[in-house]
Amino acid sequence: MGRSEIRNICKVSLDEPAESQPKLHNRWHPDIPFADTIKNGETVKIECVDWTGGQIKNDDSADDVKNVDLTRIHYLSGPFEIETAEPGDVLVVEIMDVQPHQEHPWVPVSNEQVFSPKKMEAVFWMRFTHRPTWNKREGELIAANKLDRIVAQPPNPRNVHAGSAPEDVKKKVAREGARTIPGRPEHGGNCDIKNLSRGSKVYLPVHVKGAKFSVGDLHFSQGDGEISFCGAIEMSGIITINFKVMKNGMADLGMKSPLYLPGPVEPHYGPGRYLTFEGFSVDHHGKQVRRTSRLSEDFKY
Repeated sequence: MGRSEIRNICKVSLDEPAESQPKLHNRWHPDIPFADTIKNGETVKIECVDWTGGQIKNDDSADDVKNVDLTRIHYLSGPFEIETAEPGDVLVVEIMDVQPHQEHPWVPVSNEQVFSPKKMEAVFWMRFTHRPTWNKREGELIAANKLDRIVAQPPNPRNVHAGSAPEDVKKKVAREGARTIPGRPEHGGNCDIKNLSRGSKVYLPVHVKGAKFSVGDLHFSQGDGEISFCGAIEMSGIITINFKVMKNGMADLGMKSPLYLPGPVEPHYGPGRYLTFEGFSVDHHGKQVRRTSRLSEDFKY
């Protein structure tokens, strides 16, 4: 047993609107204030709301799924200051555990069924820092788009939540803040990776002092990405993470983008989950024969 209880640095309310909680945010911007401070080498617990910020309720109506406001999603817990982290370092994030929130033991899926997560593993994505080049890069893609579809999400001031930022900073974040929807090569972004679960390590390049680490949108289950809008079963939950700072890690590892090292806990959707029957050398009349296990195909159970 440890000398002290693992510190919970972010407690969320599942009864209050996500946009009113000061340790949550839904845009990327370097001016969003730190929600708390984590020591180098410390293990902490972080509570997270579900991806909709509580818009989907535990009822028999599908209207809340149909009417989800996509400007009020991805309320992330953070950003957190990691002590000693400086630009050029690497933040080593080890996922110690992921559990559904004890006050929210049900999860929504796309057809509005709900069920209890129990002990299944969750997969999550994390956010890290803000890069001003994102808006320029994605703006150029939008301008060049000839397709009848959305190819990127530009800054949108509607329903911006900037944590505990004062009103003047919130207005700046509303104008400039990058959306949280796509993954980005500089920091990881929307890491919908099914193997990113308990026991995994993520090596994140640090671009700002203190790292400004955020996490959220925990998944009860995750497919291979989310090409068809949602390839996951979402949940609110509690994630336990250990943080270590690797000084000058970006140069030492020669890395510009995050590295993901899967842990021993992986989703099992293949042969390991098949229902298996043993072959017996007994026919359907109950007669024993020698080395003819195919007879069990006709055996009446």
